[in-house]
Amino acid sequence: MNYGSIKKIDIANGTGVRVSLFVSGCTRHCKNCFNSETWDFSYGMPYTNDTEDELIGALSESYINGLSLLGGEPFEPSNQRRLLPLLRRVRRELPGKTIWCYTGCTLEDDLLKNGYWRCEVTEDMLSLIDILVDGPFIEALHDVSLIFKGSSNQRIIDMKKTLKCGYVVLWDDNNKF
Repeated sequence: MNYGSIKKIDIANGTGVRVSLFVSGCTRHCKNCFNSETWDFSYGMPYTNDTEDELIGALSESYINGLSLLGGEPFEPSNQRRLLPLLRRVRRELPGKTIWCYTGCTLEDDLLKNGYWRCEVTEDMLSLIDILVDGPFIEALHDVSLIFKGSSNQRIIDMKKTLKCGYVVLWDDNNKF
């Protein structure tokens, strides 16, 4: 897996101050994507063990609320396989940090059903994510007043509650996250 960039101080992609990893590779190609250079799987730099250590170090700062995964597409199967060890490590070493993930996939249609996006690690990955922002960016539904998403079709899903209940529970922005 390659990645386009790491933002060690990010306040736009989840609550609080976050560390954001922009992975490379996306086969969706949403029209007017804000990060289309990351569609190319070979864009940016190789994601290595040193990269993971750098992320963990940045996340260890007391003022950092958590990790945000963006892209490209974190749920490209090859990206999922490489991201899962990072998410496990965050949970193990930094259990107080939250994990947000942005995807053009929809939870019910792409990630919970068998198909291209679902692979042998998808369930594990979903279980480690606190908040999933799902749905493709649709330019006709773009709204700059939306918080933490680009178009009104996208949803901010509380994954812990969703997995516990068995149906989609939207994030309540009154939460502590």
